[in-house]
Amino acid sequence: MRRLLPDPGPTSVEEQLDGYRPWEHPRDERPLVAMNFAATVDGRATIGGVSGPIGSATDTKMLARLRTRFDAVMIGAGTMRAERYGRIAAKPETRAERERLGLHPDPLMVIVSGRLDLPWDAPLFTAGGGRVLILTAADEQPPETATPVETVRHADGIDLGAALRHLRAEAGIRALICEGGPRLHSQLQTAGLVDELFLTTAPKLAGAGPAILEGELPAPESLQLAWLLEEDGELFARYRSA
Repeated sequence: MRRLLPDPGPTSVEEQLDGYRPWEHPRDERPLVAMNFAATVDGRATIGGVSGPIGSATDTKMLARLRTRFDAVMIGAGTMRAERYGRIAAKPETRAERERLGLHPDPLMVIVSGRLDLPWDAPLFTAGGGRVLILTAADEQPPETATPVETVRHADGIDLGAALRHLRAEAGIRALICEGGPRLHSQLQTAGLVDELFLTTAPKLAGAGPAILEGELPAPESLQLAWLLEEDGELFARYRSA
């Protein structure tokens, strides 16, 4: 891997993220929010309905290492149904690294699900480890699961700004990384709640599928490029909201 910007030269995923400490920079009433996506050159966020085939093993490493730097990971219900997540910090060494950084060994898994239409047989719910919080507008209760699940209800529809303020005040979440999907990304951007974007651009064309952001924004969002890395034609960019 090589760093193209700034300070061109050899680097690695570990080196790039070693000094990255987003939990030290929460916003006034909410966590710092970062988005993470892999996309094809033609801007598609899935191949065959899932994101896995887009990125390389290095992209997977970047995703896993980014997760070690945040108090919470957020996804939408559609992403949960497609990807069927397991425990975020599944490896003991990952939990130990988080503790070394002063973080909870398991990041809080936050799922945005208006109707509680979730794959309850997915490993995230059946493995019995980790922490899960679901933001929902549904009245019913989730089923019994091996992994403890907390629900926060928004009777009039999920208010992401209020949800983030709740996570900061009640759960102590200082930094949160969102892994999509595109609709959730659009909602967060529209509300002005995204501070950073980590974008992997794979040297592939898909020709169909959703983009990383679905829906019209109130106005174009300007971004500042913080770094740009390259390995085998794959680009890894970190952008800050301007």
